[in-house]
Amino acid sequence: MTGTMDARSARDGHHPAAGHAPADRAADGHSTGAHSVGELVHQATDQLSQLVRQEVALAKEELTEKGRRAGRGGGLIGAGGAIAYVGVIALAGTATAALSLTLPVWAAALIVTAVLFAVAGVLAAAGRAQLRRAAPPTPEETLGSVKADVEEIRERAHHR
Repeated sequence: MTGTMDARSARDGHHPAAGHAPADRAADGHSTGAHSVGELVHQATDQLSQLVRQEVALAKEELTEKGRRAGRGGGLIGAGGAIAYVGVIALAGTATAALSLTLPVWAAALIVTAVLFAVAGVLAAAGRAQLRRAAPPTPEETLGSVKADVEEIRERAHHR
């Protein structure tokens, strides 16, 4: 947030409205001298409006990223569930093979089933990690920035 008060006046303990000519201009073209209350209110309103727009844009970006992570996490969990379903079907085939044949056939089917369940577990764990990184769905960085802005405004208001 940028201030409109002359830094030299603040260091010297002088109030900007106390005896400075309005013709004094800073490098940015703003008067460093006395401002009317209306001008100050207008400047503050413009700055606050711009700040709110920037904070809203930041919140949108942050929520969009969290939404992407949640989508990826949900997709990985869904893939893990699909593989687990296939694993259950393979387990049924294994049980059938175990009942009808000797050890080598069902042992091979059991190994395939174990591999499918292992893959499902890895996918589900990766999806869960993605969901944890996306939650809670609040724009935490933006909220921190807004809190800092509010604190800065309070401090400046108390110093005037």
